[in-house]
Amino acid sequence: MSSRGFRGCTVFDCFGAGQVVSQRLFAGVSWRDRPETRDGMFSAFAVVKELHEMMWHLLEAQQRTYDPDIADDARELVESLASQTRRSVDELESLETDEMRASVRSVLMEVSAEVRASYFADDGRMNPDLVPGADLVGTDLRAYRLCGADLRNALLIGADLRECDLAGADLLGADLRGARVEDADLSLALYLTGPQLAGAHGNRRTRVPTGVPVPRSWSSE
Repeated sequence: MSSRGFRGCTVFDCFGAGQVVSQRLFAGVSWRDRPETRDGMFSAFAVVKELHEMMWHLLEAQQRTYDPDIADDARELVESLASQTRRSVDELESLETDEMRASVRSVLMEVSAEVRASYFADDGRMNPDLVPGADLVGTDLRAYRLCGADLRNALLIGADLRECDLAGADLLGADLRGARVEDADLSLALYLTGPQLAGAHGNRRTRVPTGVPVPRSWSSE
């Protein structure tokens, strides 16, 4: 699909939520076979996907922090979120996640600040345009040293990140659709997910974090 210009169609990842909902909550029955389950299944899926995505990021935070107390906080939050996924369909539909998101966000930001500081990101030498939520659409950042940059929720659509070193860069929620990451080192970037990578253009020399799949659409050159 990406080769035909439908890159957005290739970037969806449910973080394992689909299997949990279909197999555990609905015993493997498809909503196509039982249309009356459709609304409940879709509602439960949306909540479980959100919980799984938060757990994904917390597990990384637990591994990346240097502070054992923060690691414990992350582990406890993962256990709490995992317990929520075991609720019934009705309970999931009425589950309020605002407080959970706030707790998760606090831990993720603590770890982000800690990791980025280890790359001297707060020494005043970072490009002032590289801030959370920055509009960097189409920006030429080729070969920039972006270690420790805080690019949470940044718009990097079509940006040129070729040959960049993004060790310790916070990419939580960053939009990488169409970004060029050929020969870039993303192996130590923070909070990078498969769907984000699937929206970008990489190659076999692009280094990605352990556990994040290399998109099949990327060039083998």
